[in-house]
This record gives sequence, structure tokens and C-alpha cells, in this order.
Amino acid sequence: MTDGARAATRTGRPPREAETHCPYCALQCGMVLRDTDDGRIEVQPRQFPTNRGGLCQKGWTAADLLDHPDRLTTPLVRDPSGTLRPASWAAALDRIVDGLRTVQRAHGRDAVAVFGGGGLTNEKAYALGKFARVALRTRHIDYNGRWCMSSAAAAGLRAFGVDRGLPFPLTDLGRTDTLLLVGANPAETMPPLMRHLTEQRARGGRLIVVDPRLTATARQADLHLQPLPGTDLAVANALLHVALTEGLIDREYVAARTEGFDAVRRTVAEYWPAEVERLSGVPVADLEATARALGTAGSAIILTARGAEQHAKGVDTVSAYVNLALALGLPGRPHSGYGCLTGQGNGQGGREHGQKADQLPGYRKIDDPAARAHVAGVWGVDPAELPGPGVPAYQLLDSLGTPDGPRALLVFGSNPVVSAPRAARVESRLRGLDLLVVADFLRSETAELADVVLPVAQWAEEDGTMTNLEGRVLRRRALRRPPAGVRTDLDVLADLAARLDAPDPVPVGPGAGPAVPAGGPVPGDTPDRFPTDPRVVFAELRRASAGGVADYAGVTWERIESADGVFWPCPDPDGPDSPRLFADTFPTPTGRARFHAVRHRPAAEPVCADYPLHFTTGRVLAQYQSGTQTRRVDALRRAAPHGFVELHPDLAARLGVGDGDEVRVASRRGELRAPARLSPTIRPDTVFAPFHWPGAARANSVTNDALDPVSGMPEFKICAVRVERA
Repeated sequence: MTDGARAATRTGRPPREAETHCPYCALQCGMVLRDTDDGRIEVQPRQFPTNRGGLCQKGWTAADLLDHPDRLTTPLVRDPSGTLRPASWAAALDRIVDGLRTVQRAHGRDAVAVFGGGGLTNEKAYALGKFARVALRTRHIDYNGRWCMSSAAAAGLRAFGVDRGLPFPLTDLGRTDTLLLVGANPAETMPPLMRHLTEQRARGGRLIVVDPRLTATARQADLHLQPLPGTDLAVANALLHVALTEGLIDREYVAARTEGFDAVRRTVAEYWPAEVERLSGVPVADLEATARALGTAGSAIILTARGAEQHAKGVDTVSAYVNLALALGLPGRPHSGYGCLTGQGNGQGGREHGQKADQLPGYRKIDDPAARAHVAGVWGVDPAELPGPGVPAYQLLDSLGTPDGPRALLVFGSNPVVSAPRAARVESRLRGLDLLVVADFLRSETAELADVVLPVAQWAEEDGTMTNLEGRVLRRRALRRPPAGVRTDLDVLADLAARLDAPDPVPVGPGAGPAVPAGGPVPGDTPDRFPTDPRVVFAELRRASAGGVADYAGVTWERIESADGVFWPCPDPDGPDSPRLFADTFPTPTGRARFHAVRHRPAAEPVCADYPLHFTTGRVLAQYQSGTQTRRVDALRRAAPHGFVELHPDLAARLGVGDGDEVRVASRRGELRAPARLSPTIRPDTVFAPFHWPGAARANSVTNDALDPVSGMPEFKICAVRVERA
């Protein structure tokens, strides 16, 4: 607690400052907010392990939206003429409840769906999952985090028995000898993370980056591998091939701590470096140098991110890099291992506690009878009344309004009109709904289509917890109350549940799982239906997660505040947390990590004469996700005012395109138009566009909706296009 906050507590005045965390990416950089005498909110960085006193441009300007003129402060309801007009909360909620009841009476419970977001606090993510399954009793809930690291999550679960983005603290990056970054550009997406890479380089460590573009991160690397998009899996298998042939495998580790290596060894024997060079464009010498740098280092870390994961073979691609890490004996060793860079602020916690279609709180599987019994006991409902698994995010959106799909959708914290693949099709699905409800604090492109828009609180106006990319549970602290007319998401869910006559919970019985001390309910208590106090919601979350893979039972707000967060799993309030996993065992049935033999396969959509170029997407420094927030911040808009299409000068010359000329990028699904930006840092056979803008520059009008069969991840990172002057 800061001195200002302590003084406010002593005097009884509202605090003039709050220690909290940035509302953007999963670094969750530490910051202090100060309410100044002239009515402004000042942002200052603070020392925290992830950002070490630094902030990026987005963090510095994060408070600009709190009093933005575009801020929603009253509900909006669409009138018979099709215009969104201000309405009272009572009228807006009545419209929602009437619409939900009408749809479910006519088409069944599953005709209503819920779509969440990776920026919601743990409490809101938990409450949203509970609301869908208890108040609406629908199986249809998923969230935009499905498009973040679901492929890495699935690969981690099948290899290690657990999904935590980094199974070690971020500070280990600065202490490792060799760091391999695959499909990651933190210099633009997570700039404060680069402080750890600077430390790593200063210690004499080696940085190797795999990316089709010479990004700002790749320019700082000792070695840059520039593969054709969609060939990362082949590159990983070639690296393991080299490690095998050159005797770099940790055979003692493989024998003692893993299973399934023989099948992988036979598979990667086919991935000769010369053949992979032909396939990917990565020279044999670079493949060999990378394998040697990893295999001879005293410590090494392999990290993947969206570039490797957002493919229809994303799970297998991540598995190939996990195989490499296991074969080299990295997981569980000091300053070594495999990890994934989570993107969204609460992408980790958002999926652990109930927003995913197939999961209950604590990372429990919804089709597991024991898991259903435990969570139903905490919620005070009959396990038989809980719905079964739904479908992943894109399938859910693509089924909207179809004969067998949902007819109504509630959206919290997401903007799929911009962020979904094949976005024009998703937009059409949303327009065809009987009822679309959006809860947000700005009028996003999705909100513009809604029948009802509900104004909800922003990050600096509510308390709660977040879980960052390390699995570190943090405290988000409110500086002030929401403006008049604005409610929190927890208030909205509680009010809707009451109006929908959600069943009153029955007393918690002894079969509901272990009691949680320090504020959690105990057997015999009757829990609240839908509490609105985030501290009470978190106590319930702790109980629901107890005994699960993501066990938060020992994580209390008081414990978080006495340290720099608490790492899950943490089952005991008086016991240790888990900053590093896998030192002695893996949470699998045998205690061993599991190899999975995987083979390269082409992109879902190969190039052809009509669509001869590869298209890939990504982010830019000054914008974030669908841009709903960052496009409204003056400083960020000046830094990145519009979308663009990045082309190699040789390709541009062949097309007759000059720098700044408007170009048309067309795929089989749609097109985008934006100015050309010529750069020698991209492959001549590939074009790139950032995905932060709507309208004509919407990159996701072009992207492919082919899905990974395991994770449901769309193939955002590669499709076939043609480019011409507009």
C-alpha cells in the first residue's frame, strides 16, 4: 500500500492513489494511479518483477480512457426504427430478460450463448461461467482467449498435465544462456519484457528468433530464422533431428522423466535439415547453429507465441517445440524450460475458471462427473442440472442464427466484429440474431450492432484479481467509483440472474469439496446466488478451484497484498505457492512428461495462380487487440493512425505499387484495403497487415477460419491472397 493510500485509510477519505496493474497485456506491469488536484489521473510505473519500473506507450496512456468523451454512461436500447437510444437500466434489463425468455421458450436453453473476454478479472470470468450454466443453463459459452493461446494450452496439457503460460517466473529469461523465441515480437507487443532480454544479452546469453519478418525483436537477436509462414513445425522437427545426430539429447533425463520418446525419434529422423531448408527457407547452417546453441548451453528456454500457435496445426506445432525442450532436458531445470507468452491481460485466469466451453473453475473438465459434483456443490445446484460442453469460440459465432445454433448472444469484454477470423461472415451472423447484448465501456464495432448496450466499469473503477502470463495472481485496485449510470459486470450479472429467477442455492454439503479457510464458505453455509462484492466472489472461486489443476484455494487477497502476487497452484493458505513447476515431477498420471510425435502438414489453404501470396497478421506497438480502446487515445492514434499492408520492395515492384499507394488484398473470404508500406524485412512471398482496425482495413476480413482439430484455434497466421493496386 502506498503512503497516500495509507493516509486516506486513516482519515476515511477515498484514496487519492492506488497501486494496480496495467489494463492491457499479460505482463500486467505494475503501476500507480494518482488522482490529481486538477481532476486528472496520473500514471506512474512502479517496481514489479515483470516490468521493473517500466511501461510502454499504452501503459503510460492507459488512464486517458477513463474520462473519454466516447465513454458509455447510460444503457442504449435499439428502437423500432433501428436506432440505439438512451434508456434506463430497468428498461434495458427488461428488454434483455424478455428477449432471453422468448428465445429459450421457442428454441430451448442452448439457444442463448455467452461470449467473454481475456481482459475480464478472475472474478468476472468466474461469474460469467457460473451465470451461463446456472442462470441461463446453456452449454454455449466461450471467449476470445480461445484465439490467444489455446493451442499452447492443449499442447501443454497433453505433455505436462498442466497449462500455465510460463511454468517459471519471467525473470528467468534474463538468466538463461540461450533463449529461442518462436513467433513472438515482444519489442512491439510487450515492450517492458525486453528489459529481461537486455539482461540476458548483457550476461553473454544468446537470443534466437524465429519469425517470417525481421521484427523489432528479431533485429536484436544473435540469429534470426525467417521461415515461410506455416512451416514452424518442420523447423522444430529439424532442430530435434540435428540434436539427435549430434548427440545433444539429455538421455538420462529422457529415460528418467519422460515417456513416448521412441516414436518422436523415429518421426524426426525424416526431417533432414536440407529437406526442411527446401520446405521452410531456413538455411541448414542456421538450423544447426540453433540446435547447438540450445543443446550445449548450461541453461536454455524455448518460448512460443501467436506466430507459431495461430494455425490449424497449432497444437502439433507447439508440441514439436515441447518435444525439443524435453529431449534437451529443459523443463524443471534452473532457468530452463518451455513456455508460452500469453497475450491478453487475463488470458491465463480467464480460461481457468469457467469461460471455456469445456471447463469448470480450477481447470476442471465439464464432462468429468467428479468435477461436476464438486463445482455444483459450491454453487448449490444439482450436478445433473449443469449443462455439458459447448463448442469453441469460432464454431459458436459461426453457428449464431442458424437453425440449430443460438438465437441470442451476450458479449462481455470482446469485439468479434474486428477480432474474429472471416470477420464479415461473423458480422453477418451477429446481425441475424434475435437478440444481441453487449456490455462494454465504449461503443465497439460489435456494440454498434447490438439490441442492448450496457455501460460497465473500467479497470481503475473496480477491485479484483488478474492472473498474468507467469501464473501469478495479482490484485487490481480501484482508484475511484464508476461514473453515475455505470455498473460493474458483477452487478449486471447479479441483476440479470435475479430477473431470470436463477435457482436459489441449497446449503453446501460435505460432498462439495474441502473447506477453504480465510473467508471461503464451509459446509453448511448457504452461498449467495450471485454476489457482487469481488472479494466474496473470489472466496467462492477459491472454493470452486480447490483440488483442481489450477488450485487457488490458498490464494487470499491478503496474501497477494503481502507479496508480489501468488503463483498457482497454491492449495494451502499457509503453504508455499508454485513459482516454478516440474522440478521433481509432472502432474500427469505417471509423473512423467509425455512426448507426442507430430508431422508437418501444409497450410489449410495453399497458394495458387489466383492467390499466389502468403498473408499473415500481427500487432503494432501503439495499438492493442481490436483497437476499441487504443484507437481512441490521441497519442496512440498519432503513432499508428491507420492500418497498412507490408510488402517487400521486390514484390511491390512486380505489382507496380509504390510506398503509400492504396492496395487491395483479396482472399477467398473477403478483402482489405490499406496503404502499402514497403519493407525489406519481410519475405518477398509474404504480405503482412496488423489486425487493429475495422472497416476497409479490417485484416480479419481476409483470414482463414480453418480450425485446429484439438484447440479450435483458427488459422489467423496464414492464408492465400492476391495483392493489387486499389
